[in-house]
Amino acid sequence: MENKRTMVIGASPNPERFSYKAVSLLQKYGHQVEAIGIKSGTINDIEIQKGYPQIQGIHTISLYIGTQRQPEYYEYILSLSPKRIIFNPGTENNELENMAKEAGIEVAEACTLVMLNTGKY
Repeated sequence: MENKRTMVIGASPNPERFSYKAVSLLQKYGHQVEAIGIKSGTINDIEIQKGYPQIQGIHTISLYIGTQRQPEYYEYILSLSPKRIIFNPGTENNELENMAKEAGIEVAEACTLVMLNTGKY
């Protein structure tokens, strides 16, 4: 499987959260993971970064923030020029999806965990 450097936006240090599970599973499947969140902490050995760090070579952004928080990330997400954005359940957003498509970014309304476990990542 190809290593797809992935950024999880909305990462949480709480093991009960799906974003935590996604970071862990991405790591288990051998993907390099960047975790962005509002709370400091770590997921396994990955530090959760705050703000808008400029990271090169992001293949996929997996969103775990609701539509009300997404507008503050629009410019940041698009500036990273990912190949794909995954809108996990509850994060679907027509405005951002259209902006991404116009920028040539693949959009998927899907679940990162299911995609990984079924080999469709």
